[in-house]
Amino acid sequence: MKLAVIDLDHNGPAATTGRLLSLGAKPDNLRSRDHFRYVEPEDGSHLVHVVKDLIEWQPDVVVVDSLGELLPLFGSSSNSADDFTSVHSRVLKPLAACGAAVILIDHLAKGTDSRASGPGGTAAKRRAIGGVSIRVAVNVAFTPGSGGSAWLTINKDRHGGLRQHCPTGDREPTAGLFRLRQISDTRMVYEVKAPDAGDNRAPTEVTVPSADIEAIAALVPPPTSQRDARERLKWRTERTSHAMKAWKEKQAHELENGVFPVSHIGGPETGNTPERHLRGLPA
Repeated sequence: MKLAVIDLDHNGPAATTGRLLSLGAKPDNLRSRDHFRYVEPEDGSHLVHVVKDLIEWQPDVVVVDSLGELLPLFGSSSNSADDFTSVHSRVLKPLAACGAAVILIDHLAKGTDSRASGPGGTAAKRRAIGGVSIRVAVNVAFTPGSGGSAWLTINKDRHGGLRQHCPTGDREPTAGLFRLRQISDTRMVYEVKAPDAGDNRAPTEVTVPSADIEAIAALVPPPTSQRDARERLKWRTERTSHAMKAWKEKQAHELENGVFPVSHIGGPETGNTPERHLRGLPA
């Protein structure tokens, strides 16, 4: 398989390849330009040349991370339908036309009402989707050393190929539950659990910031109730409620997977970091 990663979010080659290795990618494949290409485009002109090179290379999969950085690279606005259409025609459409499965990462809008509709910015984003748009909503917060999980719901399925296999009755049916588990310092495993009949998740589902979960977890002694946590953190009731729920779910997930929290007092915390470097990779 030929994989290309267009890294516009500046994750870096070390972090990108480190994560691929931890998920089971073979080092020889990541070193080979016949199997793997990674690039951080400097500007729009550079990216256009990258697209031409990839079309000639004929990749099987192209990951673009993320759309929020793609449009500004060309001096375009995320709120302009014309700007999006222009960039889409220059970058994403040619990649899909050459036969690649294009995986485009985007972020939800900030407003609660807008988030229910899908990604932020112009509605032209959804109109241009030729396959499926999947919303990712955190179920158990992803943390180093334990993993996490997220619900996958269908925001749009142009041809219905995925929707027909999902539970019915919801505007955004559940496609599955993505689970990630860390089984050693250098290895992670993942699975997508098929949805059950009652597994529909509403698009307004709240995503709790990891910082809020960590704040709850850092309380010593642990909070005995929502009221206890709210008074100690000086938060609003709604924020505390969501954070407490997510914290309890994270604890249950860690116990289920044999991960037990350890307090680090008087010294730095040690452990695994995702930024493992693969020597000898082409830039």
